[in-house]
Amino acid sequence: MADSLSHKLIREHLVGGEMVPGEEIALRMDQALLQDILGTLVMLELDAMGIERVATSPSVQYIDHTLIQQDNINADAHLFLKSACQRLGVWYSGPGNGISHPVHMERFGIPGQSLVGCDSHTTAAGALGMLAIGAGGIEVAMAMAGEPLYLPMPTIVGIHLEGELPDWVSAKDVILEQLRRHGVAGAKNCILEYHGPGLAALDAMDRHVLANMGTEMGATASVFPSDEVTRAFLASRGREADWRALAADPGCRYDRHEHLDLSTLEPLIALPSSPDRVVPVAEVAGEPLYQAYIGSSGNPGYRDIAVVAEIVWGKRVADDVSLDINPATRQVLSALIHEGHLAALVEAGARLHQPGCNGCIGMGQAPAAGRNSLRTVPRNFPGRSGTREDSVFLCSPETAAASAINGVITDPRTLDMAYPRVREPVHMAVNDDWFVPPPPPALGRPPLLATDNTPPLPAMAPLPERIAAPILLKVGDNVSTDDIMPAGARVLPLWSNVFASAEHLFEAVDPGYVGRAREQGEAGHVIVGGANYGQGSSRENAALVPRLLGLQVVVAKGFARIHWQNLPCFGVLPLTFADPADHERLAEGQTLNIDDLPAQLAAGGEIRASVDGTPLTLVHELSPRQVAILAAGGVINWLRRRQPDTEETPA
Repeated sequence: MADSLSHKLIREHLVGGEMVPGEEIALRMDQALLQDILGTLVMLELDAMGIERVATSPSVQYIDHTLIQQDNINADAHLFLKSACQRLGVWYSGPGNGISHPVHMERFGIPGQSLVGCDSHTTAAGALGMLAIGAGGIEVAMAMAGEPLYLPMPTIVGIHLEGELPDWVSAKDVILEQLRRHGVAGAKNCILEYHGPGLAALDAMDRHVLANMGTEMGATASVFPSDEVTRAFLASRGREADWRALAADPGCRYDRHEHLDLSTLEPLIALPSSPDRVVPVAEVAGEPLYQAYIGSSGNPGYRDIAVVAEIVWGKRVADDVSLDINPATRQVLSALIHEGHLAALVEAGARLHQPGCNGCIGMGQAPAAGRNSLRTVPRNFPGRSGTREDSVFLCSPETAAASAINGVITDPRTLDMAYPRVREPVHMAVNDDWFVPPPPPALGRPPLLATDNTPPLPAMAPLPERIAAPILLKVGDNVSTDDIMPAGARVLPLWSNVFASAEHLFEAVDPGYVGRAREQGEAGHVIVGGANYGQGSSRENAALVPRLLGLQVVVAKGFARIHWQNLPCFGVLPLTFADPADHERLAEGQTLNIDDLPAQLAAGGEIRASVDGTPLTLVHELSPRQVAILAAGGVINWLRRRQPDTEETPA
């Protein structure tokens, strides 16, 4: 039978389960990617599991988020991570090398291999024909320990591209069009597989933009064929030997079909404060502008910054506009310097920032309150920029550059100049001196350079047999992990310290939540959510830290995939309403009761519950494996209990 490329990649890595959409499958992971803020927790989890050396190869730890060293915390964390890499057999990419996703493509991406990463944008590596999946750090730790990655078998969506992009329209507009059509949950538990003649005009980093932001639609992964475009990308980096051709079989079957004629697209923009509030740029042209921010993993390529340099060449950024340039990798920055583009940007009035995630995660370049900021980043959730009262739009580099020149939001097609079609240099050689390889096992295991901000993870008790807990928080639809555990320069350095970061849980949603949770204590509590609860970042501390404050159950209309998987990994039970209308019946202060919880979970499907004596039917979709994890009090306890030489006490 003719297979899609996604089916081929899954079958090649399948070690358990049936390839039926929705059924749990287990996949062998070849590679692992860690970024610093969540990689710290992964290293602590691996240590708690008693792992001596990781199984995935390569496993790479990137320093790309914690680049602002306003005190010792981030610098200490870098030393901790480097020591953990040496101890566990992990590559180390230090500060200044750049953002994990494009750097991994440059140096380690191999068509046909599988990759798991503790960052939701790990999906970007699908641009090279990899099966690349973002997951919570605890699941990445499991994969690095040699366990499979478990997830629901995705629905495969074939997206047929034809035509060529018009002038002033680029890859960002393609993915914004997908978000306009389908919304932030439209690809939940799906793989987006791109095919068709339109692919020929999209280079590898254009494909990175689409694969990166597929996660904003809830996609499990995005997959591109490995073709001559892929070969050229690897050859330019001296890695042509890693290339192999990969494609779907002619006439293959997709579970769903999508068609997109690239020639019909126009410049698009996502309005504050969600990636799917997409309209044509022309509809908001003339609105005032405070900042234009170019870079991040959402537009990380050489072309994405070089085209801005061509647009502003010989011109001047408008008064009162900050044009922020954030190269994604050291390699891209070096090429911009050699090709003369950096000088053009600086002379036009742009501000240059070091390669890394930076403003995308609120680590610097935060905009003024209430002022419009145009950004090429993947997300514009409220407050993610580092400014709680922000007004962030998502757009292409072309739109951001045109707007920076004119001082107002501008449709780039109105510029009085020819469209500069820029391509990266033929040679973009990767320098291995930028990486610290893992030492041979014979050299022994150096100690972890732990700090006050990297305390060991506390023990977690199993879920009780009976739930009788108050609802301490009720929220609406599309609550993101940014809402649960904030980022930014103020909070992000504390993420590795689950005790310190707990003070900031839900602070923008309900500042009183932490106090109520601490008062309730070990007696436990419940959170009620709306649709797509936990969308966005894969940050596992959005599940772990509330659990440490006593969270036992989250009842929602629906969950984003990664957060739904993270919750049981830390002993929190995710349930949905049998009737979504019941969301309106529940209120803070009511008590949720569930009797005979182990028996009900084992029976599968419906969970009989009550709220203040009124019957309530809930649903769980957990596999028997996830139920066993819950019964153990989380993944770490579950794994340790499977090891015969390990004590039974939780760790």
